[in-house]
Amino acid sequence: MSAPSSKPTVTEREARQVAEAAREQDWRKPSFAKELFLGRFRLDLIHPHPMPPDEDARRGEEFLAKLRVFCETEIDAARIEREARIPDEVIRGLKEIGALGMKIDTKYGGLGLTQVYYNKALALAGSASPAVGVLLSAHQSIGVPQPLKLFGTDEQKAEFLPRCARTDISAFLLTEPDVGSDPARLATSAVRDGDAYVLDGVKLWTTNGVIADLLVVMARVPKSEHGKGGITAFVVETDSPGITVENRNAFMGLRGIENGVTRFHQVRVPAANRIGPEGAGLKIALTTLNTGRLSLPASCVAAGKWCLKIAREWSAAREQWGRPIADHEAVGAKISFIAATTFALEAVLDLSSQMADEDRNDIRIEGALAKLFASEMGWLMADELVQIRGGRGFETAESLAARGEKAVPAEQVLRDLRINRIFEGSTEIMHLLIAREAVDAHLTVAGDLIDPDKSLQDKAKAGANAGVFYAKWLPKLVAGSGQLPGTYGEFRQGIDLSKHLRYVERNSRKLARSTFYAMSRWQGRMETKQGFLGRIVDIGAELFAMSAVCVRAELLRSQGDHGREAYQLADVFCHQSRIRVEELFGRLWTNTDDLDRKVVKGVMGGAYQWLEEGIVDPSGEGPWIADATPGPSKVENVHRPVD
Repeated sequence: MSAPSSKPTVTEREARQVAEAAREQDWRKPSFAKELFLGRFRLDLIHPHPMPPDEDARRGEEFLAKLRVFCETEIDAARIEREARIPDEVIRGLKEIGALGMKIDTKYGGLGLTQVYYNKALALAGSASPAVGVLLSAHQSIGVPQPLKLFGTDEQKAEFLPRCARTDISAFLLTEPDVGSDPARLATSAVRDGDAYVLDGVKLWTTNGVIADLLVVMARVPKSEHGKGGITAFVVETDSPGITVENRNAFMGLRGIENGVTRFHQVRVPAANRIGPEGAGLKIALTTLNTGRLSLPASCVAAGKWCLKIAREWSAAREQWGRPIADHEAVGAKISFIAATTFALEAVLDLSSQMADEDRNDIRIEGALAKLFASEMGWLMADELVQIRGGRGFETAESLAARGEKAVPAEQVLRDLRINRIFEGSTEIMHLLIAREAVDAHLTVAGDLIDPDKSLQDKAKAGANAGVFYAKWLPKLVAGSGQLPGTYGEFRQGIDLSKHLRYVERNSRKLARSTFYAMSRWQGRMETKQGFLGRIVDIGAELFAMSAVCVRAELLRSQGDHGREAYQLADVFCHQSRIRVEELFGRLWTNTDDLDRKVVKGVMGGAYQWLEEGIVDPSGEGPWIADATPGPSKVENVHRPVD
């Protein structure tokens, strides 16, 4: 049986249609963030702050205590960084304490932790070694356990979940050498042959792929008498004949991760291993990522906490001009930013995670906002720590130790965190993804008006529907509770957080008005205004974070748990966030987007090539994108399962 030898050729419109078809189309549950983008500040959806049941908290705390002992006694972060590999004995130890099964139901041998405690565990493990955090996250957040939990059959769960809980490591394979966030061009094929599918293709950046026992593979199935075809998900045994891990990739950070290139050549996969129906692969992937993306904010929270600890200790020990450097305003402002932002990231993560556990709300936007906001802010916090540390921030921990100083890996944290702005949807892709969800209500009622393929009759019908929707919606954006001084008075506890919630309410309506105006102005060209859409999403992220910190501060106050300090951190974060929001609103309409497009056209046309003169290019030879033509592997298999 031969596999297709060429990549699918798709137009921009076809690519968008594939992505649109994979979206969850309906909103069956309320969404705080969705309402926020529509100008409706639904504080009742997040306040009082949801809490885990006592039994879930007990089990979660019990495992965290066990994991902490393991991290402190068994994980040598310096060794992992030095050898660029997690020792096999560490992986075996993680299996023994049940860390592979944190999110797997107890009836399948897992720990059955909630999303809240799973993220706390990832943060703890990631603080010991980011590579260990990634190993656990890739296995459970997007690997075999999560899609099977959501879409697997009872038989698949019974067969694979006990293995994933204790012994087998899993990986998720979607990306290809020439396919990233545009899955319409996916080239890996899965052709039905009797009671099996035959897989051919190459997958890139398969985190855990070098040591994985089980894979979730996305492949394109041709339409046949067996099904409608389309991008489909499969559980694949890594030791199947025809699978070769061709390379263990190396990166600027996360040096211990087992990330590789995986080739499939005539690999037979039982039809019983297909997850869901043919063509459901992308929907499965996107739904899995709704909560799977929360693992990245967990790593950023851990990094923020560590950055704050090091900044505090170092800034007390280091003196400059007769005073500890923390007493100098230029450094103090950085410490304040790290402290306030760490509090905010934890507030956003815990709120989103608890909402996911309760399952009362649709958190697809909240999870995406958490990933976007945390990855950007985590990087900034690490950068500020390096600046606070000065030359020592640029020096490696190994070098510091060699000359007798505390081995602080500040530069490593900066390198390790950088990938979070790319992992599981780059910042630019997240802007577009969230923007699409944020304007969903508009496109639902008025999308046909701006669709060039729709008939005049369809446009007339859409116009009538839009008229009814906007007649009810627009007047509500003029005034609201944010203009009443006494609103949200329960958040006035010595320090006044109510003013920040009123600010969120007012600017939620302003955000909705801005979106409506942009749609009226650009109509069908709105999707090309990526700079504008990115700023809209960033404003929404800030408003969501402000809401989360106020709700978290009030929760901690009501519990008598550092309430005053929490209010202080929430207050300073909101003030910092408001400055960013005002700048973003200003840049919606005052920016260089049009000028930038002209310069880009000139750059790509060679008009500024003279500017590149006077350098040498140290890059090596080779194609920009490696050849991924299906066929047998020509290199050694570097797959190494850990028993």
